Amino acid sequence: MTDALKRLSDEGVAIWLDDLSRKRITSGNLAELIDQSHVVGVTTNPAIFQKAISGGEGYEQQLTDLATRKVTVEEALRMITTADVRDAADILRPVYDRTDGQDGRVSIEVDPRLAHNTPATVAEAKQLAWLVDRPNTLIKIPATKAGLPAITEVIGKGISVNVTLIFSLERYREVMDAYLAGLEKAKAAGLDLSLIHSVASFFVSRVDSEIDKRLDAVGTDEAKALKGKAALANARLAYEAYEEVFSSDRWTALERVGANKQRPLWASTGVKDPAYKDTLYVDDLVAPNTVNTMPEATLEAAADHGQITGDTVRGTYEQARAELDAVAKLGISYDDVVQLLEDEGVEKFAVSWNDLLKSTEAELERLAPTEA
Repeated sequence: MTDALKRLSDEGVAIWLDDLSRKRITSGNLAELIDQSHVVGVTTNPAIFQKAISGGEGYEQQLTDLATRKVTVEEALRMITTADVRDAADILRPVYDRTDGQDGRVSIEVDPRLAHNTPATVAEAKQLAWLVDRPNTLIKIPATKAGLPAITEVIGKGISVNVTLIFSLERYREVMDAYLAGLEKAKAAGLDLSLIHSVASFFVSRVDSEIDKRLDAVGTDEAKALKGKAALANARLAYEAYEEVFSSDRWTALERVGANKQRPLWASTGVKDPAYKDTLYVDDLVAPNTVNTMPEATLEAAADHGQITGDTVRGTYEQARAELDAVAKLGISYDDVVQLLEDEGVEKFAVSWNDLLKSTEAELERLAPTEA
């Protein structure tokens, strides 16, 4: 079942699971995926935690204890989520040790309501790193305009970062610049750069969802022929930008003192359109030194019938540019699409977080001891 996943790993693509729950930890399922499905990392987000905790299984005792202590709902939520991340990090620790810190990572996101507040994002990132207290944690910071200086500040303090919600090529270049600036700050502070890691989460399927909708509205044969191509083109051109930045003189100076490249991570890799093959964003985004973080359904599909035929990114840049140009010529604004997706992404995570706060608050009230 996992030959395709082994081939993917052998091509230099790290397979991370885009999901976490207490049941997955305590049942041995996560350990099994690491052992049998080449999973070498885990990512979480507010929507994932909302689904896991609202489902309830495995959380009642901790919620009862927190209710008895009369903690705030925000504190309760942080205690619950950081406990899951800590336990997952411990399960992945052998992978972290074996890969010298590159993999074996678990990501946890700053409060999404802070996405446009730089100082609060930095403070939250420091708090999360302290709470989880595991070297194989990545703190997720969204790639908003306010997130960029936060990335530099947090990396400069030696905290490893997963930059999330990247949709545009211009923003991705700004993210890489923020990472390099952070490494330069860390170097100036005398920190060991070899201990600092980062990934840049470039979102894939949502780009097709939005652009395909607009292509359908155009309705011509030419427009229909472009469906399902924009997301791959966008991601492939992101890899071109990665190759350019991480071969620059600026990067070489940092690499000489032990710095690690910020790997591109393909996020949102579950297809949204059932007309597309369910392994599209796995098979067609194979390139060295990348991460593909998959929902379990995509992981299982890739294991079962993924077509891993080698590098499917390098050598495609001119075609990718032509495909995005063709979309633009139909009157579909790339800049408008990527800004909309960023705004929606931040909003969706904030909604999930608020929903989770409400459901957790209801559980705390239900489980609170009655006063004598």
